[in-house]
Amino acid sequence: MLVKDRMTLNPVTVSPDTSVSEALNLMRQRKVRRMPVVDKHGHLVGIVAEKDLLYASPSPATSLNVYEIGYLLSKLKVKEIMARDIVTVTEDAPLEEAARIMVDSSVSGLPVVRDRNVVGIITETDIFKILLEMMGARNLGTRLTIQVHDQPGTLSRIAGTIAGIGGDIVALGTFRGEGHGHSLLVIKVCCIEQDALVEAMRGQGFEIVDVRAA
Repeated sequence: MLVKDRMTLNPVTVSPDTSVSEALNLMRQRKVRRMPVVDKHGHLVGIVAEKDLLYASPSPATSLNVYEIGYLLSKLKVKEIMARDIVTVTEDAPLEEAARIMVDSSVSGLPVVRDRNVVGIITETDIFKILLEMMGARNLGTRLTIQVHDQPGTLSRIAGTIAGIGGDIVALGTFRGEGHGHSLLVIKVCCIEQDALVEAMRGQGFEIVDVRAA
């Protein structure tokens, strides 16, 4: 699955000359926490987050009255506070690549660009939703975690064993295990009793780390 399959198309954008007060109002109206900043040609020139706008606003303890605060915020432009060192991703990048970039760059959202133009945005919320989907979090079944050796044919043997007792795998994820050459395999299985699944896996010599209805 690629970024284009889960990104938000045509995200809310602002120009560099948008005032901070206008940008804040737009964020609240559209219920977003970050907006790409584009120039008159539609090219990406920056990104502004809600926290940037809030930090630029006067403190609640200020002695300024509401009219003075409004005036100051109307004069302060997005271009004065936006981030210019922008981390982006392309629409054809794998989703895991977008997640890696977010983690490595300590950002919570990535503008998706094509020829310098913003075509979408993908955020940490999108990644969380993808994780829920991948792990079958909204499907009922037995969630089984087993430790396996990293050997060719292991997944085939597990899938064949589960199919052989009438089970259906609805989600599967592989994670780093303890020690070299080991992985933790998390499987969500439906259409079979938990005890039968555990017995079948143990019968194949797999170590059960955790099992629960989920």
